[in-house]
Amino acid sequence: MYQIIADEADFVLIDKFPNVHFHSQDGSAGVMAQLEQDLGIKLYSVHRLDTLTSGLLLFAKSSAIAATFTAMFTEHQVQKYYLALASGKPKKKQGAVIGDMAKARRSMYKLLRSTENPAVTQFFSQSIASGTRLYLLKPLSGKTHQLRVALASLGVPILGDTLYGGETADRGYLHAYAIHFTLGGKQFVYCAAPTHGELFVTEAVAGQLQEWRDPDTLSWPKRK
Repeated sequence: MYQIIADEADFVLIDKFPNVHFHSQDGSAGVMAQLEQDLGIKLYSVHRLDTLTSGLLLFAKSSAIAATFTAMFTEHQVQKYYLALASGKPKKKQGAVIGDMAKARRSMYKLLRSTENPAVTQFFSQSIASGTRLYLLKPLSGKTHQLRVALASLGVPILGDTLYGGETADRGYLHAYAIHFTLGGKQFVYCAAPTHGELFVTEAVAGQLQEWRDPDTLSWPKRK
């Protein structure tokens, strides 16, 4: 269900496995409830991952630290980076996807042309196999399904994300790859490559991640 990456005085950071619910459902413990049970402490959520998404997930150990993290997320003081795999040729290979988001049918969201309160996603991509590209995504906002909608809007829905038209796969190929923040005057930098999914654990992906091992240092496309 998860692997603990860091257990600090103020927070716990885990690598959530794919297809694991955040909240408890149908009598089964979600990842937060299971982690609380395993550690024997109360935890406070500060952000979430969709069920299909694997990767780095942060929990605060007190309400005060949770409030601090919430403010940091709101003020864009927490940098998050994601990986995704998709088939096909995108409308552009790098840049930004910007637009308001609205609810659509079947629990889906859609990207609008307006930009009153937009979702903003910067991204790079690299071909790692014939017809398949690896995407490094940097969300500058925290909208529901933001990254899934962003790639679908580029004509390349995430592999395994059938809700948004992605091809059927052994998992949804979206992974929370890295997170950077400063808390109490100390800088924390974490990076965790995906370990689940036959297409994520290839030499081609591993080779590209060597170039993307420190996403903060990359020359990110300008927001236009």
